[in-house]
Amino acid sequence: MNINNDIDNMKAGFVAVMGRPNVGKSTLINSFLGQKIAAVSPRPQTTRKNQMAILTLDEEENPSQIIFIDTPGIHKAQHKLGEFMNQEANKTLEESDVILLIVDGSKPPQEEDKILFSLLSRINLRIPVIVALNKVDLINEETQEMSDEVLESHRQEYVEFVPRAEAISISALKGINLEKLLNLILEKLPEGAPFFPTEQITDLYERELAADLIRESALILLKDEVPHGIAVRIDQYTERNQHGAYIEATLFVEKESHKPIVIGKDGKMLKSIGIAARKEIESMSGRKVYLRIRVKVRKNWRNDENILNRFGY
Repeated sequence: MNINNDIDNMKAGFVAVMGRPNVGKSTLINSFLGQKIAAVSPRPQTTRKNQMAILTLDEEENPSQIIFIDTPGIHKAQHKLGEFMNQEANKTLEESDVILLIVDGSKPPQEEDKILFSLLSRINLRIPVIVALNKVDLINEETQEMSDEVLESHRQEYVEFVPRAEAISISALKGINLEKLLNLILEKLPEGAPFFPTEQITDLYERELAADLIRESALILLKDEVPHGIAVRIDQYTERNQHGAYIEATLFVEKESHKPIVIGKDGKMLKSIGIAARKEIESMSGRKVYLRIRVKVRKNWRNDENILNRFGY
């Protein structure tokens, strides 16, 4: 069924997905869409810019379109890139129809959660807020009763900070309560026509997604001291008809000492990053990809506004 502006009782709206770094925002969005469009890694601050994820539900009785806005994790900024990321997240809140706050339900509120709580206290009270306590599958106590007790204790702590919110426990990774969360979001969306075509699932182009997937592979494979100083620029993205796509990318690091770490002995680390990224890009695009990556140094790029602008921040 093709959704169009003539459908009655359709719901459509924007959901700001907020949370501190590494609480599972991108994992949740990928789970809802049933495919990967947002980069995910164990490293905080994987998401650096707002990204729309468009879920069109083609149900005969209640067709709807939810536009999730995956925002950078709110954190204490240590450089201009961090300031940009926080600004991207902040400006999304007031313009949304629903605010979905993702927290780590396996832990009590953390310091960076409280930054978000303070921000939410200043937001228009008419915008509904849902608190999703994610990662409940990580609460591994000796008995299920103890797990429920721990989870309830954490839930009460989060609700105290956001008393107007509705709370729900989920696991984005395991799929626990995701249907309930989706229904809760739909209840709060306004009625209206869709904003995007039925088949569209994101506002990003493939080359932008490819850059995110290359950086994701680097974040997963590299040591802790390197990843946050990494940026990726797509230099060439060429279609080769039945032969797939040819991609050239530059991976930038902030320090000369980081370059040999990224390249690795005999180029093995860079090769591993390329293989992992190529597989993800092929899965995303549905076709064969030839990927070539080089490494360059741009010292202190996260505090250089000119370079940040060139990188699209």
